[in-house]
Amino acid sequence: MKKILIVDDSVKWVEYHIEAIRLLDSFIIDTAYSAKAGVAKIEVNIDEPYDIILTDMQMESDFLPTYAGEWFIRQIRTFKQYDNTKIVIISATSDIKNVAERNNVLYLPKYLCTDLKRYAIIKEL
Repeated sequence: MKKILIVDDSVKWVEYHIEAIRLLDSFIIDTAYSAKAGVAKIEVNIDEPYDIILTDMQMESDFLPTYAGEWFIRQIRTFKQYDNTKIVIISATSDIKNVAERNNVLYLPKYLCTDLKRYAIIKEL
């Protein structure tokens, strides 16, 4: 069974993502509510890495002018154990496509998340 980590500072969005993903298939789902907490989760799970990580971009402001989510992606990349982990940005930031391309990850704008079919990208990973 695939393991997914959802990182977003909005409890409502985390719950929404969980429900949408559960409609797709059975996954082991873990959550974090900040980029820093996300790093702590990947460290704790280093021996059994997540298969997929979904992350928001705009969370804690500690990393400005860099998005917290982009900082988080860079941290993930420092762990060899996460080389095969798929990362998906799910964010409302207007430059989501540029951020995704710059970091070589997938993306799903939050405004498209109202169409639950968009979550199929996760099942395909």
